[in-house]
Amino acid sequence: MTDQTAKKRENKVLRRNEYYAIQDVFDGLYAKSKQGAIFTDLMSLITSPQNIALAYRRIKRNKGSRTPGTNMGTIEQIAERGNDILVDYVQRRLANYKPHPVRRVMIPKDNGKERPLGIPTIEDRLIQQCILQVMEPICEAKFHKHSYGFRPNRNTHHAISRFRFLAFTVKLEYVVDIDIKGFFDNVDHSKLLKQIWSLGIHDKNLLCVISKLLKAPIQGEGVPSKGTPQGGILSPLLSNIVLNELDWWISNQWETFPSKFPYRWDGDRCAALKKTKLKEMYLVRYADDFKIFCRNKKDAKRVKIAVEKWLMERLHLETSPEKSKITNLCRHYSEFLGLKIKLEERPKQNVIISHMSDKAKKKVTDKLRKALWDARGNEDKARNLNMKIRGMHNYYCVATRVSKDFWEIYFHLLKTLKHITRSHGKIGPPLSEFQKRRYGNYHGRRYLIGTVVIDPIYAVTFTIPYGFKQEICNYTEEGRQLIHKRLTHLEVIFRYLAEHPLQHESIELNDNRISRVSAQRGKCAITKKQLTVYDMRVHKIYPNGGDGYRNIDIVSRDAYELIHTKDIARAKELIEKLLSEGLWNENALKKTNNYRILVGNTIIE
Repeated sequence: MTDQTAKKRENKVLRRNEYYAIQDVFDGLYAKSKQGAIFTDLMSLITSPQNIALAYRRIKRNKGSRTPGTNMGTIEQIAERGNDILVDYVQRRLANYKPHPVRRVMIPKDNGKERPLGIPTIEDRLIQQCILQVMEPICEAKFHKHSYGFRPNRNTHHAISRFRFLAFTVKLEYVVDIDIKGFFDNVDHSKLLKQIWSLGIHDKNLLCVISKLLKAPIQGEGVPSKGTPQGGILSPLLSNIVLNELDWWISNQWETFPSKFPYRWDGDRCAALKKTKLKEMYLVRYADDFKIFCRNKKDAKRVKIAVEKWLMERLHLETSPEKSKITNLCRHYSEFLGLKIKLEERPKQNVIISHMSDKAKKKVTDKLRKALWDARGNEDKARNLNMKIRGMHNYYCVATRVSKDFWEIYFHLLKTLKHITRSHGKIGPPLSEFQKRRYGNYHGRRYLIGTVVIDPIYAVTFTIPYGFKQEICNYTEEGRQLIHKRLTHLEVIFRYLAEHPLQHESIELNDNRISRVSAQRGKCAITKKQLTVYDMRVHKIYPNGGDGYRNIDIVSRDAYELIHTKDIARAKELIEKLLSEGLWNENALKKTNNYRILVGNTIIE
């Protein structure tokens, strides 16, 4: 059993698709793409009101939504617009698309160099999200199953699990590392558009828009001739499209090599392949970081030369001779996604040994040291420090020697920790409920900033990384059932609300209206009555408190009138009606009076 199937839970992406009744559309695109269909009119889906409203919802919570582009706009300006106004804006922009200039931001890298990021305007990010939502199901149907970066439901732990499987279970001891020089900055635009076409996307209007996106002018630098701007919403998908061709080329050399004979078991097929002159090789890729596993050094050398030549001739991507290499896992570590992994020889069989990479260890130490100094005397920042520690534990826990690594990090930070915190013995202040569950078995010295107990940096143990269950898919009913439970009894309501937004209200309020209906499971916030779409009213808790999620509740018509009426006689008449229906109690009265006070009405005795 994998980690995804251990517990069925809500998937936020799928829930949002339900809100806007667009999941069936995405499912249809995925199914047709699997069958090899050609798509000539995707722009009508991209510019549909439901897709635009869903795109707004997906980007509004992103940290980047509050990062200004060249026009200094942020998500707040879009949130104020009405649904119809925003839909009309996107449709007009895409009818004759001209991207806004991209703001250049330089991010420092670990090696002292800088990584260029391109920050599009918030309007262009919204348009890119609209395109992404429609292109993703088509591309997902064509992507290789062992690429893990920037794809739904997949993460670095799945890639590391695949690495462990190939090294330990399949016993492939040689790893080919290919380092592509500045991958994101050197993507060939013409080649990328041809690759999109080969996936079945033949909508020339869409291809024209993507071409213009790739050539969006960079402020202060001009129009780029190649590369996909890091920082754009569409860039991760485009990068996967570029390297998907490599995935399948390597896979078809062995793993998915077409066989004339229909073997019943994959083991029989592999045994037959080993009698040929084919080279055994397997790929695991996360974004532009990929490993090719081989059975022996002779094959590994040939594979390395072939892949480097193929990348240059086919994708026009140059590799770095200094960083590209062949590693014998029995003798040396191979670095992958922040870990260094090798095979250690034992009498019966080799075992996987993995640590945090030296670069990752230094990076974590420096980050925690800075966070400790920033948190000095500040409880809010101390809580953020705890969140960082937990995040680091969660990421690196798949290294077999993670406990040793974090003990070393703790030792390096001990002087700083003692300097800026108050120290208590093993019996110190009480832990939070989360800390009790996670760190209750650790009885070391506790450190405090104010009243906040700092999470023990060393308190992490190895967790086996589970492989990705290939049946999981956002675009099939069977695949969704493994990770998500639908709100089937509310789907009719979601569809109605998505297709009938409140006129003269902002897209922010209309979006949060659907969220509130979901959170309340379609019931009135006061009477708990199961509501129909005709009986629902949006109540703003604070009349001038804005359209945010926390400022609205969904109530019935009667409850809404109870809150807002100034006629006490009418209010009592409504209460009598609700009493007769079994929908009134002390809690309902108390909540109604609280809301009446906030809107400036007198309480009901």
